[in-house]
Amino acid sequence: MRAIQKNGGSILMCILEILVGVLLLIDPLGFTSAIIIALGAALIVAGIVFAVRYFRAGAAEGALTHGLSKGLLLLLAGLFCVLRSKWFVATFPLLTILYGIGILISGVGKIQWMADMIRFGRKRWYLPAISAVCSLIFAALILFNPFATTEILWSFTGAVLIVEAVFDIVAIALGGKHREDDNDDIIDA
Repeated sequence: MRAIQKNGGSILMCILEILVGVLLLIDPLGFTSAIIIALGAALIVAGIVFAVRYFRAGAAEGALTHGLSKGLLLLLAGLFCVLRSKWFVATFPLLTILYGIGILISGVGKIQWMADMIRFGRKRWYLPAISAVCSLIFAALILFNPFATTEILWSFTGAVLIVEAVFDIVAIALGGKHREDDNDDIIDA
C-alpha cells in the first residue's frame, strides 16, 4: 500500500493511459479528432491570452516578450487544429511512428528500471522486465505497421496503452518502487 501511495502520480498516469486506450478502442478516429479539436481550442485560448498580455504590457516589455507574435502563432495553430482536424487523421502513419518511437524509448527505460531493481536487490525485478519486453514488442509491431488500416492500428495502439499501463501498475504496486524513487536508496547508501 505504501508503494501505491508513494507512486500516486505514476499510477494516475497509468490510469489515464488506460482511459485513453479504452477510448481509442471504442472509436479511434473520433476520439483522436476530438483530442485534436480540444488541443486546438486550448491553443486558441492561449493565443488570445498572449495577445491580451502583449497589449496590456508596456511597449518595451511587449517588444521583448514577442507576446503578439506568439499569440498570433498559437491562434493560427489552434484554428488549424479545429478547422482541419481531418488533416491530422490523414497523417496518422507519421504520428504512429512517433508513438512507436516513444514506446521504444519507454521500453529501454524499463530495462534500466529492471537493472536498478536487480542492483538494489528487489525481489520482483521481473515485473519491469516483463513490461520492458512487452514495450519493445509493441514498439516493433507499431513501427513495422503490419496493419491494414489506420483505424486498426489505432485500436491496437489503444490496446497497447491498456496492457502497458496495467503492467506498470502491477510492477509499481508489487515491486515497491518506481524508477524515480530509487534515488532515495542511492542517497541513503
